[in-house]
Amino acid sequence: MIHPTALVETEHIGDSTHVWAYAHVMQGAQIGNQVNIGDHAFVEGGAIIGDRVTLKNRVCVWEGVTIEDDVFVGPCVTFTNDKNPRSPRMEKARARYATREAWLVTTLVRRGCSIGAAATLVPGIELGAFSMIGAGSVVTKDVPPYALVCGSPARRVADVCSCGQKLSGPFDQTTCPHCDETPADRLAVLQHYRPI
Repeated sequence: MIHPTALVETEHIGDSTHVWAYAHVMQGAQIGNQVNIGDHAFVEGGAIIGDRVTLKNRVCVWEGVTIEDDVFVGPCVTFTNDKNPRSPRMEKARARYATREAWLVTTLVRRGCSIGAAATLVPGIELGAFSMIGAGSVVTKDVPPYALVCGSPARRVADVCSCGQKLSGPFDQTTCPHCDETPADRLAVLQHYRPI
């Protein structure tokens, strides 16, 4: 389902994907199955989005960002893809922007990760499988699987279960009281899933 006011230029869009009002998906973007792209979202060519991903309103996903399956991206989350940005039109920066390899820095969001509203992610990081990024956090380094990080800069404050609930101890030692998922269940998921 593509809303009449959305602009979808890519041919690589999966089944049962919804693109809502005023969203823009550029040519060259890859969108999986059962994805929900909210109002005013923007997906640049070269971005890769897996299956069953939720992009809430006003999210911008830039070239170089890969989002694996089952990821939640809250409203107004900010991805970036250049560690030393300058206007490519500025004379002193023009040569650096002549090739993508000179400036483009990738970001990888692993399966099941949730990113809270208005979080900012610097480029060149990996958000681990089933990790959770607190709303408004500024993430400047890799986040381990199942970690809950908050703040600016974001720091690990706890671990979470696959169901999203905060655990009372480390993810690889604590059974979840909400869904009964065991540490062995979580470790099996990490060992057997295939990245996109």
